Amino acid sequence: MPDSLSLFMFDPAQPDQDFPPLEQAWDAPNGLLAVGGDLSVPRLLRAYRSGIFPWFDVRDPIYWWSPDPRAVLYPGRLRISRSLRKSMRNRGYRVCFDRNFSGVVHACAAPRSGGPGTWITPAMQAAYQQLHAAGVAHSVEVYDGADVLVGGLYGLAVGGVFCGESMFSQAVDSSKTAFVALAWHLQHWGFVLIDCQLPNSHLRSLGVETIPRTAFRALLDQHAATPPGTDWVFREGVDLSRWEPTD
Repeated sequence: MPDSLSLFMFDPAQPDQDFPPLEQAWDAPNGLLAVGGDLSVPRLLRAYRSGIFPWFDVRDPIYWWSPDPRAVLYPGRLRISRSLRKSMRNRGYRVCFDRNFSGVVHACAAPRSGGPGTWITPAMQAAYQQLHAAGVAHSVEVYDGADVLVGGLYGLAVGGVFCGESMFSQAVDSSKTAFVALAWHLQHWGFVLIDCQLPNSHLRSLGVETIPRTAFRALLDQHAATPPGTDWVFREGVDLSRWEPTD
């Protein structure tokens, strides 16, 4: 990671210290903004409402990021492939919200095959558990026919924006099924955007696009204070395989 001495550093004696302006974020690595502080619920909420998120290795201090451009999905622009529709019809998956938040976070934190160690450290897991207890963080879970958790994702509801954090898959198309279920419900609840932070080929295949950081922050400012009404319960009887997303 970069030399923390050249970054904005939080003062341990000022727990309510504000984040620096997003314009101070580095170009390389893209979006690195600040170092230090803590993972308290108030600080995390200030971060996400400002378009900032923590991301660091277990050996590092806390690094805070706001990349430009930002990867996002407008729920009505989700792409559902023919093979994914077939999978959702035939695999017998069951979708739930918030039934096993800790199980989803733990599965997302597990080492990936052939990949580096997880960035979802024990401290991060504990912090998001606190956000879940506060009613801010939510999970989408996918269970197989034996009621085994085989896929899912978690993130934060910040007003009308859902800030996705991580997803996992232990069965074919299980994480994609969770993503479709999330997008369907968010659109019907009145959310405007899913924040995916950084783009990759998997997300792009689902319709994720990039927008300037300034546009993302403007959407946050416009919608963060007006959370849509939702009970975070999966609507039984919804046939996700037949959904045709539209703006």
